[in-house]
Amino acid sequence: MKRRGFLLFSSLSAATILPKGFAASAPRPNVLFIAVDDMNDWVSVLGGYAGKVHTPNFDRLARKGVTFTNAHCTSTICNPSRTAIMTGLRPSTTGVYDNGHWWRPALPDVVTMPEHFRAGGYRAIGGGKIFHHTLGNNPPGLWDEFNPQVQDSPWHYDYPVPGQHVPKKGIHWPKGFPLNKIENVAKAIKPPLNCREFDWGPFDKPDLEMGDGQMVRWAVDSLGKPHDKPFFLAAGIFRPHLPWYAPRKYFDLYPLSEIMLPEIKEDDLDDVPPIGQAMARARLMDFEVVKNAGQYRRAVQAYLASISFADAMVGRLLDALEASPHAQNTLVTLWSDHGWQHGEKGAWHKKTLWERATHVPLFIAAPGVTAPGSICKRPVNLIDLYPTLIDLCGLETKPELDGVSLTPLLQNSAAAWDRPSVTTLERGNHTARSERWRYIRYHDGSEELYDHRNDPHEWNNLAGDPKLAAVKRKLAQWFPRQDAPAALDKKAYNFDPGTYTWTRKTKKKAKSR
Repeated sequence: MKRRGFLLFSSLSAATILPKGFAASAPRPNVLFIAVDDMNDWVSVLGGYAGKVHTPNFDRLARKGVTFTNAHCTSTICNPSRTAIMTGLRPSTTGVYDNGHWWRPALPDVVTMPEHFRAGGYRAIGGGKIFHHTLGNNPPGLWDEFNPQVQDSPWHYDYPVPGQHVPKKGIHWPKGFPLNKIENVAKAIKPPLNCREFDWGPFDKPDLEMGDGQMVRWAVDSLGKPHDKPFFLAAGIFRPHLPWYAPRKYFDLYPLSEIMLPEIKEDDLDDVPPIGQAMARARLMDFEVVKNAGQYRRAVQAYLASISFADAMVGRLLDALEASPHAQNTLVTLWSDHGWQHGEKGAWHKKTLWERATHVPLFIAAPGVTAPGSICKRPVNLIDLYPTLIDLCGLETKPELDGVSLTPLLQNSAAAWDRPSVTTLERGNHTARSERWRYIRYHDGSEELYDHRNDPHEWNNLAGDPKLAAVKRKLAQWFPRQDAPAALDKKAYNFDPGTYTWTRKTKKKAKSR
């Protein structure tokens, strides 16, 4: 649902929003578009972690512009979340609900964010994890230049380079794998669900030799170069996605004796509908593996170390921007595709509709538009990034996008804002988060309702309270009116990575007897 009052801002002209002191004919602003992966609200400025977390560069970015303290993802799964951000279309619009869907054959005519920037006269440069990193999600032609993801982890399938097919040779296990010494991981047996990434521990190597370090070194290079047109530079940092590998110095920031484990209510799932319970318990065995191996504190330590390593990579990007000739005319945004649960409600992963899975960092610093150090408590969603950047850069509007521009909140972080943030998980399961409430409705009609003013842990499901029926109705009006059928599964296609093309498989005719 869109409101005319919000759509008004999509028509703002480039002259209206150019940095103060710039003439209407001034160059359009550059964009530094930074993504991190699987990062929840455990950053210092958001306060999601009970102990001390070392994220000085997130704090530094917060001082430059607006910190959205109530920002949420569009889906709590990597591929649908990133597809939504980069196309501006919700999973309920596209049918891309899972990692088992390829977005391009499902959306052959969609204009992605880098393509729209290119059409608007920008040079689009991308590196690392922006779209989902698995084979088939980075088709050629999206970017003027793309630097593919470099892995530190044992993802031992072929990794895509747009327009090329460069297979990995052998299995690249780190020396001593698994570093966490969990027996099932060593034997590659379930549980955990995904052994090839279920590891954590320190690396004795410099920052810039890590996969993310190599991407950042490339991005720093790009920022230092002269550009004959405005640029859109997307830099995708893989941490803190599993496996939680980072240089040892980041682990040293978090002595095990100081690790704060999440507060967990043992009977927390008792008032949750069966669908919600099933989502949590899908990775309950992974959580049990962690606890039974005596790795709970070490796992949390490794996640925190990975956050601090990602923060250091952000710092290198900010240093390079500030030292470049582009510093005064570049807007910076930083986001995470979704959060992560470390045992809350029994979940050890991200595929749920609760706060720790949906709540993400979001920062936007736009010279001449944002007031330094602003805090915005309004509920916003990552689906709003595409229309927001269109506004800030004076590009042609795209009324088909599902999000709305955040420009009013960038100009005044306390501006009126009546819409909640909506997150979708698979088909027909949605949650709406307002400043006070979280309302979840599953595809079978079952519900959850949490009062964040009095219950920040979401321990008490109030959905059955008749006095709160109006709260549910008000939030439910923002849910998608229709849920698109799921896109075809990858198994429905033959994919040629050499030409980056998909063809539908044909059913074999049954042999006559």
